Amino acid sequence: MTSPYDISSSHHGPETGIEFASRDEITALQTARMKNTLRHAYFNVPHYRRAFDEKGVHPDDFKELADLRHFPFTEKKDLRAEYPFGMFAVGKNQLVRIHASSGTTGLPTVVGYTRNDIETWADLVARSLRAGGVRPGDKVQVAFGYGLFTGGLGAHYGVEKLGATAIPTSGGMTERQVQIIRDFQPDAIMATPSYMLNILDRMKAEGMDPADTSLRVGIFGAEPWSESMRGELESGLGIDATDIYGLSEIMGPGVAQECVETKDGLTIWEDHFYPEIVDPETLEPLPDGEEGELVITPLTKEAFPVVRYRTHDVTKLLPGTARSMRRLARIRDRNDDMIILRGVNCFPSQFEELILEDPTLRPRFQCILDRKGRMDNLTIAVEVAPNRTVEERESARHHLKKQIKNRIGITVDVDVRDEVNCGEGKAQRLVDNRPKD
Repeated sequence: MTSPYDISSSHHGPETGIEFASRDEITALQTARMKNTLRHAYFNVPHYRRAFDEKGVHPDDFKELADLRHFPFTEKKDLRAEYPFGMFAVGKNQLVRIHASSGTTGLPTVVGYTRNDIETWADLVARSLRAGGVRPGDKVQVAFGYGLFTGGLGAHYGVEKLGATAIPTSGGMTERQVQIIRDFQPDAIMATPSYMLNILDRMKAEGMDPADTSLRVGIFGAEPWSESMRGELESGLGIDATDIYGLSEIMGPGVAQECVETKDGLTIWEDHFYPEIVDPETLEPLPDGEEGELVITPLTKEAFPVVRYRTHDVTKLLPGTARSMRRLARIRDRNDDMIILRGVNCFPSQFEELILEDPTLRPRFQCILDRKGRMDNLTIAVEVAPNRTVEERESARHHLKKQIKNRIGITVDVDVRDEVNCGEGKAQRLVDNRPKD
């Protein structure tokens, strides 16, 4: 069915100063764009027509942002049910790119982009890079994975849009990454924070002083990370390290970015994304400042409009500081990564905090759930730092096991390994090998 309006007219043109617009201006823009997005989804995506009708709502029922609470959520299972192209709102001849998630649990989620979508994405990544301290003319080493994963190409287009020089190293081949840093002298690097720590270790192993390179800025994302990791990256490399946030279902990297001048949470680009925080139990919206699950509605997507997407990321909305748009508190937990072991709730980030306290260990780890007899069992597989003795490894294993028992209250197995494969792109922290009852 043809949409009765042209969504492209809703977001093209100059946006000078939008990052510093007043709250009233931002709200007015979001309201206008939300009306278009709801109509675009309803009239062009059969899933949304069914979902809206089942919920008893119509796009015309939306008058103000508070009305969004009456519209249905979108979950990953909805996207997988329409695999591969059922959620697209435009004809295949209008698509210029397709990306997909890794599909580690079930079918991958497939997303598409029109030419305007790609331009918007590039603009927002460029805006993010600028907010993170990258400048036109800088050389930027892009160590996110390229291919179906949105990280590499999303970052790459943004680097070029900013007027900087992209060095597309992609992920892996750590020795090559170090050589590029040494020989090409990039000003900035983009990577997952855990992989950047691998690069840091390799530099030291090769006799380099990591703080004496050309690097000035690091933009890190695609996985949750902590202030402790920021401290290790900044002190070890002599850089400013900031957080970038995004997910394929919403756009890719560049949905939100930490500003280098404040480093106090992720500014969400509210002219293109409307954030909500909901109670994960009741799914009712929560006021700013209260922690809950992040739900995002993109406001300018053409090929792949999404309404109220449940990210399962746990955070809260805070007032703007460096920019007038609101901030997300650092995202360190997902409510679907929660582990319940013998009545105790815990998250991978809690283990990360303990791992970071021990210099013998690296923050590359996985929580592996299996079953021994009738009891669930949790093994923390964690990577050892280079050049550690057998005695040091064993001591670290015993110490981590004891700390988890004392501070989290559960007994786990600890497996110290030379290498922990967390997967391509976003680190897979939780592996559930329990039989499906």
